[in-house]
Amino acid sequence: MKKLIGPLIFLAVAGVFAYMYFTGGLESVKKPQPAQSVDVAAFVGGEKMAFLDNPEVGRILKERHGVHLNPTKAGSIEMVSGLPTAGKDALWPSNQIAAEIYRNKGGSSLAVETVFNSPIVLYAYDIVADALIQQGIVVKRSESYYIVDFPKLVRYIMEGKTWKEIGLPQLFGKVGIHSTDPTRSNSGNMFAGLLANMLNGATVVTADTLDNVLPQLVEYFRLRGHMEHSSGDIFKNFITTGVGARPIIVGYENQLVEFTLENERYRDYLREKIRTLYPEPTVWSSHPVIALTPAGKRLIEALKDEELQKIAWERHGFRSGLMGVENDPAVLDVLGIPKEITSVMPMPDAATMSRIITALENK
Repeated sequence: MKKLIGPLIFLAVAGVFAYMYFTGGLESVKKPQPAQSVDVAAFVGGEKMAFLDNPEVGRILKERHGVHLNPTKAGSIEMVSGLPTAGKDALWPSNQIAAEIYRNKGGSSLAVETVFNSPIVLYAYDIVADALIQQGIVVKRSESYYIVDFPKLVRYIMEGKTWKEIGLPQLFGKVGIHSTDPTRSNSGNMFAGLLANMLNGATVVTADTLDNVLPQLVEYFRLRGHMEHSSGDIFKNFITTGVGARPIIVGYENQLVEFTLENERYRDYLREKIRTLYPEPTVWSSHPVIALTPAGKRLIEALKDEELQKIAWERHGFRSGLMGVENDPAVLDVLGIPKEITSVMPMPDAATMSRIITALENK
């Protein structure tokens, strides 16, 4: 009898595997399947659309996590304060302040988590960066450029200095920094917060000190004239219209990385002509996903995928917002990207930024 036990067990196991093989069950054991697929409708900041348009990103979301994302491009501020969220599963703005504004306005969520980070930078043409170096405003360390005297640059702007006065007679008009509309777009909004801090003696503006700087801040943006509503649009126009139209713009660190990697034929031109200037201090543009429904929570978990985080950095320049994930600039083959961003200051709190937005809307 004992001699029969071994063969009987073997036949039983073989029978189970044969059944699973012919019914397709074996494949499901070998390859874990995602949970039931869900459609996720979300408002998303424009700077992340190229990442989401990446076919590999869509494939991983769908095949590995059962998530089919339907993104609608929207400004970070307008999505949390002006656009109807009915029918949306998630909001994906470009800073934590937007998430706080949403909460302060009574918005409800199931979860909020930051999955990407990107510092706010200034992009300048080579001759502009060189002039700012001569003025002691910018220094070059290794291959990276840093704005070491931001208050001086702000002072030049507020005093109405011309480009000619700082050594650029070929440029028309007054020194200025072009940004997106701070009442609609995140990069412009974050620049408004950083500028307010600079006007406040490089100290974070609070509810008690805002009135001291608000008139100057409103005047600055009033003189800017038309401002684009999208960070992607202003960067594209910066590249295509040249130094005369927009000598300096506000943007995200990832934008030059992404554009360079997607447009290899322009790599030499970009290396020769465009400089990424890191303000000291700068402010972080975090990218929190605000889950409004269980499907939105599925999106948060999916975006933590190790391969998606790798694609976000190596193809689109987004630093990870997750603990323990390192981003090595050497893999990018883009000049001037430092390994770490060490000089950072907080943004004014959400209540203060809401007052700034209201003042700028009424300028």
